[in-house]
This record gives sequence, structure tokens and C-alpha cells, in this order.
Amino acid sequence: MAALCSHLTISSLHSLSRYENCFLSSQFSKPLFLNQSQNKPRFSISFCLKQSNHDERQIQQDSAKEEEEEEEEEYWVVTAVRSRYNEIVIVDTASSRYLLLDSTKNVHSVINKGGQNWTGSYWDEFASLPPIIPNGPVAIYGLGGGTAARLMLELWPTMQLEGWEIDEILIEKARDYLGLSELEKPTSKGGRLSVHVDDALSPSQDVSGRYAGIIVDLFADGKVLDQLQEVPIWLELASRLMPNGRIMVNCAGIETELQNGKPQLLLDDSAGMLNSTVKILSEAFPGQVCWKRTPDSEGLNFLALTGGLPDLSDWSSKVPVRFCEVVKQWKLCE
Repeated sequence: MAALCSHLTISSLHSLSRYENCFLSSQFSKPLFLNQSQNKPRFSISFCLKQSNHDERQIQQDSAKEEEEEEEEEYWVVTAVRSRYNEIVIVDTASSRYLLLDSTKNVHSVINKGGQNWTGSYWDEFASLPPIIPNGPVAIYGLGGGTAARLMLELWPTMQLEGWEIDEILIEKARDYLGLSELEKPTSKGGRLSVHVDDALSPSQDVSGRYAGIIVDLFADGKVLDQLQEVPIWLELASRLMPNGRIMVNCAGIETELQNGKPQLLLDDSAGMLNSTVKILSEAFPGQVCWKRTPDSEGLNFLALTGGLPDLSDWSSKVPVRFCEVVKQWKLCE
């Protein structure tokens, strides 16, 4: 994912979308820092729909790059549609397919071509959860196109996943273009993804004590949902867990004070508490919340885990080799 360290100039777009007479103004970039409004992780392709009289769809980007030559990559819009909840755009490249949502057009799912389900971004982290939770179904709140579910079923093929997504049209497009329907079929070991089209946070969901784990990846307009900045919602979500169950959360990032005109990210053990979602989780579950930050190459965003600090050595011994050192990076919030 080293290419994310530089800006990409995208020369052209061959659109297969249903939009007529429009073009996408695009920037595939990795900004230096995120702000306190809890933006989606920095692994993003931002698109803005604009009206145009040109028949040809184009993507243009003005970008300066330090000590690097400009790179070019072509993108094709596979489908683009507005639903009640989102502006949905699915974009194809030679190597991957991306799901872009809402007005920010941030990446909410990525499917790599060639059968590689590791993404090199925060979605991979969710697949480390099964060894530290009881046997039982795992919920994914904010299923998107199924990126996290895909890797989890590859690594843990007996896993029973329940993906929750509020946008029915998004699910339809994910089934048509992102292979989501394949995940709904049982694996050779009996694991599968069940999809629920509904509001995962609705109190009407009678799922008390149902889940061994809950993965929370809920964003709107590029920000962590406002509802997740309140203690009561986390207590309600915790009530849906089995005994010893855990919640793993994508908390996005933080921004720190400027020094010499540039944002400076704190690297000490208290940095997680600058993230408002980590902070509210710590208020909801005092002494029972862990956090970690993904590397710069993976977006430099924050993750949180409830249930206290696991035995990191034991956890490390039960995950795929790629996770062995990664899971040792979790820290208890202080």
C-alpha cells in the first residue's frame, strides 16, 4: 500500500454509470491527518459529482508531489446511483474495485482482484477478533460491500456472520458488483454471511445476548455516526453480547495542534484518548477498553476493543502469522 503515500494523477475515466452528462472530479490521496470530526480513515478516493456538458467522463486532479514523479491510473465507474441514504459509486481499476459512499466519496469497501482478500487497511484488523471471543455469531454493523466479512470467512470458515446495513440499494449493488452474494453462500466448513437490511442501532432489534462479538464500522458523510458519541448507545450494544463477548470499533482518526504550520500526531500511549469515540467508550466501560492505531501505510486510524486487555501472547499464538505482531500493539486505555 505504499502508493497511498503519494498523490495519484488520474488521467481518464471510462464511465459505465447511469449518469448522463456528468464527470467526477477526483483525488486519490492520503491526507496527512484526520480531524476531530472522526473522518473515515485516510485510505480514500474522494469523488465529487459535478455537472458537465461533455459526453466523455473524466477524472482530473491537480496535485503536487514532493520528490516523486507523477503516476497515472485509469478508473472506470461501474455503477453510480443515489439512494435515500447515500450517493453510491462503484469504481473499477486494473487491480481492485472500490465502493465509494455519501458526499465525501470515501472508500467504504475494497475488493482486490486475483483472489487476495487482505487489504492492507483497517478492515484486516477485524479478522483478528475471533480468537478472543466465545463461540457464536459475530455481527458487523456497517457491512458496506463486505470487505471485512470476506477476509473473516477466508480465515475462519466456520464463522457465522450477521452483516447489518441500512441501505437496501447499497446491498443490491454490492451483490451485483462486489461479490456480496457469494459470501451469503455457506463455505465448505459451514460458515456464511447473513445480511440484514435495517438500522443496526435501532432499540427495536431484540438481540439481547445474541452475539459473541460485534464489529462497528458506522459512518455517515465521512464521520463516525453522532449516535456513537453517547454512552447509552454503547451500553445498549454491550447488552447484545454473550458473556465475555467483545466489541471492536473503527474509530477513525484525530488531529493535533499545528507546529510550523503542519499537524503533529502524538505518538505516546495516551494518544488514543484524543479520539472522541475511544474516549466515549472509555467512559462507558471504565478500565475495559483497549485501543491501537494502524500504521501510516494502513491509514493511521484508531481502533477500540471492549472487554479489557486480552492475553496478547495467547492471542498472538492463535491468529494467522500476519497478525502475530499486530495484535501485540493493543494498549489498555488509561
